[in-house]
Amino acid sequence: MRDAREHGVEIRPICINASRWDSTLEGPERDDGLFAVRLGMNLVKGLANEDAARIVAARGDRPFTSVDDLWRRAGVKGTALTHLAEADAFRPGLGLARREALWAIKALRDEPLPLFAAAAVMREAEEPDVLLQPMRDGAEVARDYNRTGLTLRDHPVAFLRDDLSERGMVTCRQALEARDRSSLSVAGLVLVRQRPGSAEGVVFMTLEDETAAINVIIWPDMFERCRRVVLSGQMLGVVGRLQKEGEVVHLVAREIVDLSFLLADVGNRSLQILPDFDQGRSSENIIVKARNFH
Repeated sequence: MRDAREHGVEIRPICINASRWDSTLEGPERDDGLFAVRLGMNLVKGLANEDAARIVAARGDRPFTSVDDLWRRAGVKGTALTHLAEADAFRPGLGLARREALWAIKALRDEPLPLFAAAAVMREAEEPDVLLQPMRDGAEVARDYNRTGLTLRDHPVAFLRDDLSERGMVTCRQALEARDRSSLSVAGLVLVRQRPGSAEGVVFMTLEDETAAINVIIWPDMFERCRRVVLSGQMLGVVGRLQKEGEVVHLVAREIVDLSFLLADVGNRSLQILPDFDQGRSSENIIVKARNFH
């Protein structure tokens, strides 16, 4: 995702009025020949392919105008709509935030009441409008990760930057720009772990923060000492020495610490001042899944 954006590709969010099951290219083609990428509904955890197919077929060339309109025309159950709302798929097309979409879904029934069995539309009694407090942007990011596995909002580590700075940790971008053989410490989400059979026990790991990604080399003796942390940590801090060879930059690890516990507080943080945002504490922890190769 970061690589595509850094190369100028526009990534568009999951949308009930635009997304198909798989991610697709969207026009118009730009002057540089690039198209935008629309994320697909296959990223929505819990959503069945059959339900997505019904939504796409019912949508046709006539976009949905409301949660109720989608439910009526597509004939999918409330649970499928809830999965989409949790993934924030109603915001791009209908302008409904997660909580607003979930509130609208609660007014729907999956089964007709006997009295209205012949009616095409079944609704609960109309409820008065409710002013729903917006979620903190950290909570939105946490929900994005846990419902789709990614976010197009701020990077989770951005919400933890002050904590990391207090620990003397620089950003990945600062590390990449530092001089060869500099000793420094960075922290980031674990994107990739690799332990090739031809590398004689050396582990290669990629960490990402809000500024860039950096490759880390873990020698066999270090790996054995920190095996559990390396294999299970979702967010790691690494102290090491920078190694530069032309355009190739690595951080050779001397110390590794598990910082995954910090992710539990991302949902309680915000990078912007919202006077009326939700004051409650969020108990949602971000789940980050790295790709592991052997």
